[in-house]
Amino acid sequence: MQAKLISFLKLFIPFSILLFIAQFAVVNYLLNIDLYYTTLAVYSFHIVATFLIYLFLVFVNKSFSDKTGFAFMACSLLKMLAAVLFLLPMMLNDVPNPFEDLILFFIPYFLFLIFETIYAVKLINTK
Repeated sequence: MQAKLISFLKLFIPFSILLFIAQFAVVNYLLNIDLYYTTLAVYSFHIVATFLIYLFLVFVNKSFSDKTGFAFMACSLLKMLAAVLFLLPMMLNDVPNPFEDLILFFIPYFLFLIFETIYAVKLINTK
């Protein structure tokens, strides 16, 4: 279990840092726009959600290896619900340009989802 987490973290930490730095530079220096959520808040959500999902998937794979795919689908659904709840205050506060905030939230959302999917498939195919 620890070996799987270490191999995941070896790629996940640089991946997260690189994406954060890229988006932070684009938002603050290239575009120079004010957003409802800071880049740190968005990436905190994505990093915590992705790590918790992978941690849960490793546990499910160890305990019930045939249910890992179902656990991934359930976690993905819960992550979508959490994303909606995370973005709800922005949508309810009549932000002038919510499109920019949504784009800058969902680009990393899908990149982290791809990362999760790759590692979930690796867990499922370990047999």
